[in-house]
Amino acid sequence: MKKLLLGLATLSLVLILAACSGGNDQENANESQDKASGNGEVVEVKASNWQFDQEEYTVPAGEVTVNLTNEEGFHGLEVEGTDIQLESEGSATATLEPGEYTIRCSVMCGTGHDDMVATLIVE
Repeated sequence: MKKLLLGLATLSLVLILAACSGGNDQENANESQDKASGNGEVVEVKASNWQFDQEEYTVPAGEVTVNLTNEEGFHGLEVEGTDIQLESEGSATATLEPGEYTIRCSVMCGTGHDDMVATLIVE
C-alpha cells in the first residue's frame, strides 16, 4: 500500500512539474514571429515581485511590440485600452495611437499585486 501511495505521489509531482513548464514552445514561436516582422518599436518589460523594471516606457506611435520577462515571481501584463495582454512571459503587438496607457500585472501575484502599475507613453 505504501509503495502505491509513493508511486502516485511521484506521478503527481511529475505531472505538476510538466504542467508548469508547458506552453513555452507556442509563446516562443509567437515571440520569434513578432520579432521577425522587424516593423515598429519594441518595449522590454521585466517583472519582479510587485514591480516592473521601469515606471514609464516611451515609444513612438505605430506598431508596438511588448516583450514580458519574469525575473522573479509569475506575472502577466495588460496594457489598458489596447489588445496587448499576456498571461505569462511572451510578446504581443498592437498599433497604438499617441497617448498614455496604463500597464498592469494581469496575474494575481501576491500582496503587492495592486501596486504593480507602470505607464506606456506613446508619442
